[in-house]
Amino acid sequence: MSRPRQVTVLGATGSIGRSTADVLRAAPERFAVSALVGGRDAAALARQAVELRASFAALADPAGLPDLRDALQGTGIACGAGEAAVREAAERDADIVVAGISGVAGLAPTRAAMKPGRSLALANKECLVSAGEAFMADARRIGVTVLAMDSEHNALWQALQAGRREDVVSLTLTASGGPFRTWPADRIAGATAAQALKHPVWSMGAKISIDSATMMNKGLEIIEARHLFDVPPDRLEVLVHPQSIVHGLVQWRDGSVTAGLGAADMRIPIAHCLGEGGRLDFPGTRLDLAAIGALTFEAPDVERFPCLRLAREALVAGGAVPTVLNAANEVAVDAFVRGRIGFLDIAGLVDETCAAWGAHGASAAPTVEEALVVDHESRRIAAGLLSRRGS
Repeated sequence: MSRPRQVTVLGATGSIGRSTADVLRAAPERFAVSALVGGRDAAALARQAVELRASFAALADPAGLPDLRDALQGTGIACGAGEAAVREAAERDADIVVAGISGVAGLAPTRAAMKPGRSLALANKECLVSAGEAFMADARRIGVTVLAMDSEHNALWQALQAGRREDVVSLTLTASGGPFRTWPADRIAGATAAQALKHPVWSMGAKISIDSATMMNKGLEIIEARHLFDVPPDRLEVLVHPQSIVHGLVQWRDGSVTAGLGAADMRIPIAHCLGEGGRLDFPGTRLDLAAIGALTFEAPDVERFPCLRLAREALVAGGAVPTVLNAANEVAVDAFVRGRIGFLDIAGLVDETCAAWGAHGASAAPTVEEALVVDHESRRIAAGLLSRRGS
């Protein structure tokens, strides 16, 4: 029997990390956990580290180190906290690293996890939105295999195995439409954060739930797909599919369409990535199409959901614009959750920030480190525009 695959999980206590833990628990003979990285919840990280028998646990928040040490005392599990500890976890020996830290905060740790011969299961879309060209160039240069872990991209990845890349006409990512899919524009304008967080299908973190409500999430996924699959922007499409059963479709030159289907459960693409080279048993309920009964589809409405349009415009513009778009969106979503702006102001602030950046005439950042500089400057611009909105 071959040795267990060494796994590191970045973002272990978040939504992706918890789902990954479920998959690992279901196949203990297949995997050994090298390291886990959490954010601020020392107790949750310690529980997970003990349960999964991790060798090392790192907390991003340095203030949580005393609690983490106390919780792991006597377990033999090494631990640390702060930026250096997170980097140590990312660089520890592992066969596969799950990149599940949400937002641009996951970019530096995910880049640090790139090691020759290693697989990187990417669930952090901001890595490719903010620094796509540089990130993928680094992966090729170092010799890292990037695996698509987002449900839509994983479905496309599997569907693409049905033919040759040169025969692909288009890739379609599906969207649930979010909680406001059927709402008229005037009602959407008054949407609250509590309403936006109630996704009709998926159980996700706060940031991605708001992005789903604005449909910015699907816009970010288009940009991600551009870099993952090296497909021109005009061959990337979006289709609203409320049931979230079909996650991606590949159109072929002969008129055939290959679709990737699955239940709305992130453990499915996670299991596919972790089982690289061999399928794992799925620990959840299997898809029952007869019970679902009907699958429906509709075109996205970019008038009611302008964030999708803004993301596509950023992709076409290229350069640093997608980096600016992502940074401005993170600032805007945070402001909305805090009650500083309205729901439609999210798109407004993003649009204004991209326009302000355009006045700089700056080009794309050629390295991940420089992309983070662009991100920082974009946040400064967005914060300034936000302050003026409130004055």
